[in-house]
Amino acid sequence: MKNNQVFRVNSPQVVCEMIDGEVVIVHLEKGYYYSLLKTGADVWSRIERRIDSHSLIKEMTQAYDGSAEEIATAIDEFLENLQHEELIITDSTMESVNTDNNTEITNKGRFEKPMLEKFTDMEDLLLLDPIHEVDVEAGWPNAKTA
Repeated sequence: MKNNQVFRVNSPQVVCEMIDGEVVIVHLEKGYYYSLLKTGADVWSRIERRIDSHSLIKEMTQAYDGSAEEIATAIDEFLENLQHEELIITDSTMESVNTDNNTEITNKGRFEKPMLEKFTDMEDLLLLDPIHEVDVEAGWPNAKTA
């Protein structure tokens, strides 16, 4: 993965919410929903803050115990997985947020590889939502034109 890539949530197709330390993500066009916990939720929060991939890995290396190589490899794979699922996209128009915070973290947790749990059991219900029948430009209650 290229250093200094800035990612963003692929909205409006993707919506997300943090609930008790878990990030719940819904891909409205596909009807899938996802769950991120622990390190996955930490990475997601940094994506939402528009931190470039190099700084994201640096922050995670400072926040967790583990080899820098292990953390970098796991995060690169995780970012690729998020892109593959079309949950995040690169955004060359966005400036990376400066993350030069040199604060030392004393109680580091052990790094766990971030995992993306994918659920497809509610696909039919999510795709029945009338939001999918709305003209994106005109908005509700105007239906999509054929």
